Amino acid sequence: MKDPDEHPQPSDLELPPDEMRRLGYHVVDLLVDRWTNLRDGPAWQFSPRDELEPLLWGPPPEEGRDPDQVIGEVVDRVLPKAGRIDHPRFFAFIPSSPTWPSVMGDFLATGFNVFQGTWLESAGPSQLELVVMDWFREWLGFPEEGGGLLTSGGSAANLCALVAARERAGNPVDPVLYVSDQGHSSLERAARIVGIPSESIRRIPTDEEYRLDVALLAEAVVTDRAKGLHPLCVSANAGATNTGAIDPLDGIAVLAKEEDLWFHIDGAYGGFALLVPSEAESFRGIEKADSVTLDPHKWLFQPYETGCLMVRDTQTLEGAFRILPEYLQDTALGKEHVNFADRGIQLTRGFRALKIWMSVQTLGLKAFREAIETGIRHAREAERYITGSPALEMMGPSSLGIVCFRFRPPGSDMSKEKVEELNLEIQDEIVDSGFAMMSSTRLRGEFSLRLSILNYRSTWEDVQETLEEVVRVGKRRLGKGGLG
Repeated sequence: MKDPDEHPQPSDLELPPDEMRRLGYHVVDLLVDRWTNLRDGPAWQFSPRDELEPLLWGPPPEEGRDPDQVIGEVVDRVLPKAGRIDHPRFFAFIPSSPTWPSVMGDFLATGFNVFQGTWLESAGPSQLELVVMDWFREWLGFPEEGGGLLTSGGSAANLCALVAARERAGNPVDPVLYVSDQGHSSLERAARIVGIPSESIRRIPTDEEYRLDVALLAEAVVTDRAKGLHPLCVSANAGATNTGAIDPLDGIAVLAKEEDLWFHIDGAYGGFALLVPSEAESFRGIEKADSVTLDPHKWLFQPYETGCLMVRDTQTLEGAFRILPEYLQDTALGKEHVNFADRGIQLTRGFRALKIWMSVQTLGLKAFREAIETGIRHAREAERYITGSPALEMMGPSSLGIVCFRFRPPGSDMSKEKVEELNLEIQDEIVDSGFAMMSSTRLRGEFSLRLSILNYRSTWEDVQETLEEVVRVGKRRLGKGGLG
């Protein structure tokens, strides 16, 4: 007979507690060293696949290897070959710079292995997500019945919003989606998934500040109704990715109500600027939306993947997604016990709210508000610097941390094509050097360099030195001749 005091033999997948602690402390030391020395390294590193494959390719080992060696290979060969997106001079795309308490929250949520699809399996975590959703609801000015869920990112949130819009409308034939010509590409992808073909997506032109033209939107809706089509949803920007532009939300809200359109707002990164009192007026009308996409992993300084969809009425969301198969009958505990699987596309979902809650509780909302405000201020300072520079020109007004500009000395008779070629060379040289990471875009067909100044580590000196580097490289390349 087996001795009841005898401990079961550990699985080969288990490590001894002392070894777990040792490895865990080692990983934390590596992370803290990286964070402490982040500014000293390059903003970006790249390796082509033909260089990486010999370093990383190979069959899985049949027997386990030394964990220190495995960690060393990851730190030396894998992780450096990626954008250092939290570097203070990483100004490309829409960067992310998480706080340390949010990283700890991710670590705890992973280590506790929380399944947060149903209340039955995650009561405490689900309650905490409700708390965080209520914070967001109040920031947006949504009514008491409003709420939402955390998603993998803005793409998933935009998809869920279009599903909710389609279901509320009764899954109509020939639905039409209206987006700004500055709308995010994820909206088109979401439209394909929900059954809106490309030819039924209307790209509404924008004004000189890249804001959706409400009059042209109204004309497009009238035209489509006359064709027998079903105008379904209009998506506005609260911080366009290209330019940071905020559409005239209040005017769009009025039209959407008149035309019975689902009013969605993509505020993936820009929506959190609502926390800055001086910016609140720009967002007037967001409280009238049917749904809003937010990305805490952008301007709320959280790790990936932390997106969010907020809706004016959670019943519309649950009406679109709730399905109760027999094998989940035990999870139906009543309406007050929220099953977040009923609000989106994931049944298996992690505990994303913990990192948000821990970082806000640890650092305080004031610190987040001031960090967002600083990014906006740096962008406006950059606009003033560019406007005052004889070698640079703005391509549109700065907005919400985004600055679009290019190198173009006065008196130059360079063609449009040569200007683009020169700016591409400037971008390539600066990025390849690792000094800063910047991306580019096109505005009204014109090539533009672009800075996205969202990182709480970025100082005005980082921004100014990057602009100075653009001028220095541009003048040097002009001096070589061959482009003028």
